[in-house]
Amino acid sequence: MSYLYNTFIFNPLYNALILLMDSFSWVDAGIAVIVLTIVVRLILFPLSKKAIITQVRMKEIEPALNKLKHEVKDKQQQALKVMALYKEKGVNPFSSFLVLFIQLPIIYALYSIFINSGLPVVKTSLLYGFVSVPIVSMHFLGQFDVGAPSVILSIIAALAQFFQLHYSVSSISTPSGSSSPQADMAQNMMKNMKYVFPFIVFFISYKISAVVALYWTVSSLFTLGQELVVRRHLKLHKPL
Repeated sequence: MSYLYNTFIFNPLYNALILLMDSFSWVDAGIAVIVLTIVVRLILFPLSKKAIITQVRMKEIEPALNKLKHEVKDKQQQALKVMALYKEKGVNPFSSFLVLFIQLPIIYALYSIFINSGLPVVKTSLLYGFVSVPIVSMHFLGQFDVGAPSVILSIIAALAQFFQLHYSVSSISTPSGSSSPQADMAQNMMKNMKYVFPFIVFFISYKISAVVALYWTVSSLFTLGQELVVRRHLKLHKPL
C-alpha cells in the first residue's frame, strides 16, 4: 500500500513542486507551495463539488426527513422510508463520504510534502530523470523565510481556517426544534470546532514552518471559495 501511495501520489506531487522551482527562476518555495496547492485542489474540484451538492440536497430534504422520523417510530420501517425518500429525491447520502475518502490520500500527501520536504535541501532520490535540482529560495516574496516559523503567516492561516469553518457551519445549521438530540449534539460540536480548530492550525503551523501555514491558508481559502461558487450556482441556476 505504501508503495502505491509513494509511486502514484507522493512522488508525483513532490516532483511537481521541485519542477515548478526548476522551470521558473522567479518561483520561490512559497509561491511553489501556493501554485501546487491550487492546481491539486482544482483537479479535485469535481469531486468536492459533488460533496457540496450532496450536502445542499440533504439540507433541502431535512424537513421531510424530520417529519418522517417523527411519524414512523419503528426503526426498521423508518430506515426503509428514509432510503425510499433518498431514492425519490435522487440523493445519495454516502456519496460525500466516498468523495472525501478519495480525496484524503492526495490532500494528506500534499500536506506531508510540505512537512517533510526538507527544503531547501532537495531529495534527489525522489526526483524523476527529467527533473533537475533547482536553486531553492526559501524567502516568500522576499519577506518571509518559509522554512522557519512565522507568527504572521500562522495567524493568517488560523483566520482563513476560521472563516472557512464559519461559513460551512452556517450553511448547514439546523433550525431550532427541527432536529434530533444527536443532530443537535453534532451541530454544537461543529460550532465549537470552528473556534478550537483555528488555534490548532496556528500552533501546528508555527511549530513546523511557514510552508505549512501557507498551505493551510491557500487550502482553506480555496475550500471557502468553492463552497461559495457551488452554492451560488445551485441557488441561481438549479433551484432544489
